Amino acid sequence: MNTFFEKIRLIWEDTLLRKKIFFMLGFLALFRILAAVPVPGIDVARLQALLAGNQFLGLLNIFSGGGLSNLSIVMLGVGPYITSTIIMQLATMMSPKLKALYHEEGEAGRLKFAQYSRLLTVPLAVLQSVGFLLLLEKQGILGDLTFFSRIVNAVVVTGGSILLMWLGELMTEFGIGNGVSMIIFAGIVSRIPTVVSQSIILFDVSQIPLYLGYAIAAFAIVFGVVIVTEAERPIPVTYAKRIRGNKVYGGVSTYLPLRVNQAGVIPIIFALSILLFPQMIFSFLANVNNPAVRAVSSFMVGLISNNWLYASAYFILVFLFTYFYTAVTFDPESIATNLQKSGAFIPGVRPGQSTSQYISKVLTRITLVGALFLGVIAVLPLAVRAITGVTSLAIGGTALLIVVSVVLDLIKKADAQLSMREY
Repeated sequence: MNTFFEKIRLIWEDTLLRKKIFFMLGFLALFRILAAVPVPGIDVARLQALLAGNQFLGLLNIFSGGGLSNLSIVMLGVGPYITSTIIMQLATMMSPKLKALYHEEGEAGRLKFAQYSRLLTVPLAVLQSVGFLLLLEKQGILGDLTFFSRIVNAVVVTGGSILLMWLGELMTEFGIGNGVSMIIFAGIVSRIPTVVSQSIILFDVSQIPLYLGYAIAAFAIVFGVVIVTEAERPIPVTYAKRIRGNKVYGGVSTYLPLRVNQAGVIPIIFALSILLFPQMIFSFLANVNNPAVRAVSSFMVGLISNNWLYASAYFILVFLFTYFYTAVTFDPESIATNLQKSGAFIPGVRPGQSTSQYISKVLTRITLVGALFLGVIAVLPLAVRAITGVTSLAIGGTALLIVVSVVLDLIKKADAQLSMREY
């Protein structure tokens, strides 16, 4: 406890770190203000009913930082920016030029890659804003609007998404931690008072053992998420000795850390998109006038709504996407080439192709643990609801992974800043 308060004191005494924290808090406050400003003509009751009954929109509400829950001017949140980033990373598999730009051209290449992601965000934001507004208008959530009003709303919502992308990058540059992650984090945390108040209202004395079991399970799961998120598999690396003049360089030993969960929360996002987007489409088609289309759509909605089938498909997709995304973002050949160029080698493994194969083998094994972990965390809320029968009790899922990852990242950034202060 003394160490905790001592660290708080050191953070407060560090002028630069204190400014970064206040800068971040100020922009988060601005984001929450923007998230409370709705677009005109909303039927609040229908909006809440739609969000409660649609998991796809519930997921988008998480990544909008809660802005979709009241159709605010930032209802899209950082969703278009995240989508463009994912598309660009997937494009590195198909384009050797993009792959070289991202992996081989250093900081300048990554800056240019990030600029391409920003440019791609604009058309994605336009498409999503127009699509969502039309969709919500057909659901009766938005009143009858004129053509000019539709254009204005689309421009405002698109501008809100671009503004959040800009604020997120400013927070990353001048604040502490990743700005985009902090925006999502703020939206998730902002819902905690509402959830707590609802739990208090629905509190039942006869279910105290259930609540205690829930609290113990929640603590254990959060502890497990922290352990697996931080887990690494070190691969020993030795630098060969080199003699230049009268000096000897190299000869030191270090290690290459491979994270157990290389993919983070991205596989869950991919899997949810594949599972929930068709569900939303078939739900809308179930109301059309064509009897054949309505019958097929109703059958598909019923099939997708089966909890066991949904959970099984969800787990399998998360498992597969973990391997897929790890293969996209981590290049063993590039690592092996860089080690060889710097005169480093893995003891007992030949440099070059053998090193690449060895790293791939180790990565495949530890990714198995990460994939199983992500799959279990993803389906855990469904399992808890099925066992307890209480929909408000949901441990695990995307929100938990994001919150834990952001908190751990903030702690690391603060520790790094304090270490720099000491030196």
